Amino acid sequence: MLFRENVPLAPYTTFQIGGPARWFAEVASEADVVEAVAFGRERGLRVFILGGGSNLLVADQGYDGLVLHMVVKGVTEAPPGRHGAITFIAAAGENWDTFVSHTIARNCGGVECLAGIPGTVGGTPVQNVGAYGQEVSTTIRRVRAFDQHTNDFVDLNAADCAFSYRRSRFNTTARGRYIVTSVTFVLQACADPQLTYQDLKQYFQDSAVNPTLAETAAAVREIRHRKGMLLLEGESDCRSAGSFFKNPIVPEVALERIAKALALSSADIPHYAAAPGNSGQVQVKLPAAWLLEQAGFRKGFTLGRAGISTRHTLALTNKGGATANEILTLAARIVSKVDEQFGIHLEAEPMLLAPTQCQTISIAGNFTD
Repeated sequence: MLFRENVPLAPYTTFQIGGPARWFAEVASEADVVEAVAFGRERGLRVFILGGGSNLLVADQGYDGLVLHMVVKGVTEAPPGRHGAITFIAAAGENWDTFVSHTIARNCGGVECLAGIPGTVGGTPVQNVGAYGQEVSTTIRRVRAFDQHTNDFVDLNAADCAFSYRRSRFNTTARGRYIVTSVTFVLQACADPQLTYQDLKQYFQDSAVNPTLAETAAAVREIRHRKGMLLLEGESDCRSAGSFFKNPIVPEVALERIAKALALSSADIPHYAAAPGNSGQVQVKLPAAWLLEQAGFRKGFTLGRAGISTRHTLALTNKGGATANEILTLAARIVSKVDEQFGIHLEAEPMLLAPTQCQTISIAGNFTD
């Protein structure tokens, strides 16, 4: 393996932001993983796994450790199982959208609504990637990974991964422990596409026949493009990490507080059913984009070289030459205003790769001018 020093990380991220990695290497096999981990241990380096860089904000100071760029490739397919189930084993470095296209070409459903999402296969179980009514957790059968605690490869089933909304054991209780090398998906052959999301329902509302899986995936990509959420060369709105904030899940009683703040009826606030909280209380999911707009942060808002996409309220963008600090400053202003106006604290989706660690972006919400 080739281990390089002081490699700029900005070109490896969709934000196009960030300082250099102290050490950097590309991983093309499981043997490379073992060698790279040993290299890091010998030098006392923290190790960070980089896939497509689509859900990541790299600090301006860079990362004082070893960054492993996962480029291991390959997709294999097992013989059809019971009831038309098809098993795909995809290497962690495979482009996610390319993998989705591969499954659709085999006429297999289960991830068609996840078309157009940037990044690699290995990153999908970490965040339990989801969009337009689907989540990868419903199709993942197994995750193969290198366990840095036991120094061996393990196969984790779906239950082991502890999936929930945009969460898994890989980004919560076991953050930094595992290096995902492949993911096993079980999809359904000849399945009908899942058309539960409102945008998709509207897209096909005038269609006389049900769309195919390929037509559904194409529609998702077109919708994402309209919102500036499809990575295309030359489009400034694409210099982002996609949705920067998670849709908050709050007690249903919070609707009354929001309604009062906006002089609205609770029925006029867009919301969706969510799983009950730990105390059994009724909870709802709120569209974070709607909260931002009500707080005065609309499409095209700018703060220096950072801004909000002109096509999607939730996407914070690099308008050109922005720093990580500028993105975080804008995010802090948004969080503070939403917290102040509605009593709801927004959580960031992307991770922050800081000089000594990768961490959840934690914004106190007390930003002042």
